[in-house]
Amino acid sequence: MKVLVIGLGGVTNGGKTTLAEKLKNILPNCDIISQDDFFKPESEVETDERGFKLYDVLDALYMDEMVASIRNWMKSPASSGVVTEEPENMCDNLKNVYILIVEGFLLYNYEPLNELWNRRYFLTLPYEECKRRRSTRVYQPADTPGYFDGHVWPMYLKYKNELEENASMQVDYLDGTKSQEELLSYVYSDIIQELNKLRE
Repeated sequence: MKVLVIGLGGVTNGGKTTLAEKLKNILPNCDIISQDDFFKPESEVETDERGFKLYDVLDALYMDEMVASIRNWMKSPASSGVVTEEPENMCDNLKNVYILIVEGFLLYNYEPLNELWNRRYFLTLPYEECKRRRSTRVYQPADTPGYFDGHVWPMYLKYKNELEENASMQVDYLDGTKSQEELLSYVYSDIIQELNKLRE
């Protein structure tokens, strides 16, 4: 049995969840873990001097629990309830390969996660498009006025810069303004290449 752990990170509203779901539908033995499931309750998230809840930082998440969940999945992916219906054309030697897609906005800035990835993707968006998409979404708790400019976007830039400065980290940057079909096609064929390497 082999496992492939794929990171799908990047900007808020960049299309990570949609892309993860679409990949799950077309890849064999594929499962998803979402970072959003590891947010601390609102009462445990720090507030800055402007009254902004600091959600876009690692401290707002139970990261140890997230790492434990991924490691548990890697130990026994078949018991995770992953659907193992094979696509018609799936060759026999991929039947014992399990794929985990981990999607979230802060995946590559937490050291214990970085030893787990087989591939890392990072979705980007220009400021205006990101702000436009964010304004159409409803969050619990809701974004307060100025929150995007005061917290969300600056944190995205901070973590993205950290990533770009880390020369040892191989990350595939994806343009989130491209069509979902284009992104899906690119990432899918890339993952299939990884699967083929595993078979060799």
